[in-house]
Amino acid sequence: MTAVTALRVVVIGYGPVGARFADALLPSVRAGHVALTVVGAETADAYNRVLVAEYAVGNTEWDDMVLHSGDDVRSAGARVELGMRVVRIDRVASAVELADGELIEYDRLVIATGARANVPTLDGVQRMSRDALALERSDTRLIGTDDDLPRGITVLRDLDDARRVGDAARNGRKIVVLGAGVLGLELALLAARAGAETCVVHHGPVPMPRNLDIGGGTVLAASLRRAGVAVVGQSRAEAVVFRTDDDGERRFDALGTADGKHIHGDLLVLSCGVGARSELATASGLKTAAGIVVTPDLRSWTDPKIYAIGDCAHVAVNYAADADTRIPGGPSGLIGPGWRQAEWLAARFASIGAGGEHDTDPLVERPAVVMLKGEDVDIVAVGDVCVEPWDVEHEDDRSARAVSQWADPEHGRYVKMITRDGVLEGFVSVGMPRTSAELTLLFERGGELPADRSLLLRFDGPDYSPEANADAFAPDATVCWCNGVSVAQIQSAAAEGNDTVACIGKATRAGTGCGGCKGRIAELLERFTDADGVAV
Repeated sequence: MTAVTALRVVVIGYGPVGARFADALLPSVRAGHVALTVVGAETADAYNRVLVAEYAVGNTEWDDMVLHSGDDVRSAGARVELGMRVVRIDRVASAVELADGELIEYDRLVIATGARANVPTLDGVQRMSRDALALERSDTRLIGTDDDLPRGITVLRDLDDARRVGDAARNGRKIVVLGAGVLGLELALLAARAGAETCVVHHGPVPMPRNLDIGGGTVLAASLRRAGVAVVGQSRAEAVVFRTDDDGERRFDALGTADGKHIHGDLLVLSCGVGARSELATASGLKTAAGIVVTPDLRSWTDPKIYAIGDCAHVAVNYAADADTRIPGGPSGLIGPGWRQAEWLAARFASIGAGGEHDTDPLVERPAVVMLKGEDVDIVAVGDVCVEPWDVEHEDDRSARAVSQWADPEHGRYVKMITRDGVLEGFVSVGMPRTSAELTLLFERGGELPADRSLLLRFDGPDYSPEANADAFAPDATVCWCNGVSVAQIQSAAAEGNDTVACIGKATRAGTGCGGCKGRIAELLERFTDADGVAV
């Protein structure tokens, strides 16, 4: 019998998605079916970037952020190179070149380089281009590196960024956040609670415009102000004003907007979305758009040996490779879909490495639920929520949408539900945590809403008892969307002695993604343990 040669797999990137992929392949590595090499640009072990803002202000410890240890991967027999960049892909030789000149050959290459924070066009801030021409002129200097920002200006993506933000928050400085997406708002809320003066500047009509309608965004803006966060909306940033410190260094002083405002601060945090780290693929001649263009099975359009997962992957669904129009879709920007891609692709490679057929089920991604969880603000949204109750569709359309809406702006509460034939296809919930949990459950199951939608509002009423809602505690109900953890799995982990949210996270991974389910996990622990913490 001919010996089976181990499948040589190289992974570029040791962030949350690259680490999950490596972790899922370890059984095949131990069995000798896969020879795995992981290359990461950062020196630290893989950590959850979603929690960087909480880490910056001291709300999360480093041990709770770490997702995977490089030593665990090495002990399984894999090679891990941290603090090292891949600067070139030699597609002819099927090898990657490291910054120190070493070549590592591969049978399959997985690019999991993630995304970098966007640097907007601002007078006074240099923005580097990474198109094919710029990459050719710069040799390898732009590959795998970030832009140098002036003193007093930062993004919030890694540990160095967290230290800068943490110093400003602890010393009560004024932090100006440019951008009103989920991450920017979470940072502003956390910094305000830590004692910093915070201000969010954005050019849209409401915060989180990609996820919320006008009603939900307006209630959110009022809730932010009540939480101590100043909000400057409909102001397009144009320039940065600098001052000279005593040491002769110039640093950020104010943000100038198109409508004439000068918003002063000690630290400017750019939170204007992210862009795929796809420059390595571009320099290697791979097709890129909003990211590295891949088929639904995550394989590059250009090279069948190369795959991409996570925030650097632009998955093209139902689209011909030779079409001339703009490629629809793009990276999701959320950690849950990246983790599911990593596990799916690892299962496929494990099958190939064992000499089997890669007959894994197709990867089908469900719509992403977006959550903003703060001490004073609670947001959940999914689907297209911009349709209004007064948008009447054709009377003969049997699948016409219906919209139910309820608002209590004075107390920061708002709910909108969009249904088709009674089934929920999108919703937004502000300041209604229990209602949003119920709606998330209904959305996940494709369940039909009650004819009287107002019944759903009772979950956040003063006389509501969680025990009355059996569905929320059904064994198959999903608690953690990022990791697909059910009520039954959490109950089983609690029975094994995991009696805190952190312990549940280590045992099941629940709550280790966006963190939006931690309150729900705590609620389940109360139900599954008695007053002495003993499982029941």
